[in-house]
Amino acid sequence: MTAPAQRTGQQLKVGAVIITMGNRPEELRALLDSVAKQDGDRVEVVVVGNGSPVPDVPEGVRTIELPENLGIPGGRNVGIEAFGPGGEDGYSVDVLLFLDDDGLLPRTDTAQLCREAFATDPELGIVSFRIADPDTGETQRRHVPRLRAADPMRSSRVTTFLGGANAVRTTVFAQVGGLPDDFFYAHEETDLAWRALDAGWLIDYRADMVLHHPTTAPSRHAVYHRMVARNRVWLARRNLPAPLVPVYLGVWLLLTLARRPSKPALKAWLGGFKEGWTSPCGPRRPMKWRTVWRLTRLGRPPVI
Repeated sequence: MTAPAQRTGQQLKVGAVIITMGNRPEELRALLDSVAKQDGDRVEVVVVGNGSPVPDVPEGVRTIELPENLGIPGGRNVGIEAFGPGGEDGYSVDVLLFLDDDGLLPRTDTAQLCREAFATDPELGIVSFRIADPDTGETQRRHVPRLRAADPMRSSRVTTFLGGANAVRTTVFAQVGGLPDDFFYAHEETDLAWRALDAGWLIDYRADMVLHHPTTAPSRHAVYHRMVARNRVWLARRNLPAPLVPVYLGVWLLLTLARRPSKPALKAWLGGFKEGWTSPCGPRRPMKWRTVWRLTRLGRPPVI
């Protein structure tokens, strides 16, 4: 991994990509206001209407309205492309924030903390924020992207990140590509994370970079069980060395059965698991074995 010469933390340019389906106009406006209040230079914002019109936004916020819903990775990729061309890596900003449209930045120093983090560590490629409930301040275990998730206030190196609360150095996209469009929903962040780690980049979880977001369950999405299963198979087929593919997927099959999902959920999961094997998964670029070892040293070998 080689990064171009970096500007100082004060000079790093920060942008933000927000995708919306137009059904949260008040939450979106509050989020945009919180981005506008960030310390330092102005954060350039692009809002992508994912198959829907974009609600009214403040002056200076760019909008893109897509004729159809491209899914989370597809919509975010459109937002990424809106920041090019320009700069040494082909983008007009150095860092992109990705924020859920019903989230909120409660602190005004988050963008500046990002600038400082990326300027200080040239190998840092991705930062995962801490998601906290706005009413209780609690962080769900699933929102801490590591196995040892009991203490969400502990920052650490990690092997993946949270899709709607993160910052990515644009050089990462220039080097390894964007999010996998065909995933539509689920595991697209881990696919990008594994490719970034394989290219030599680092990923941090930062407890001091906070996004307020209401507590929800991922299973609220009707397609959750099918896409989680399908995309996990695709994730393995695309990125893992061949001997690890059956191990990784076998472990997840056993974990799913151990959780005793309802019959409809299990049926959807098994259908997605089958679909993952029988449908095209995109280009296969297995990670190096030294990346497998690196993931293992970080506490999450790619079989769990």
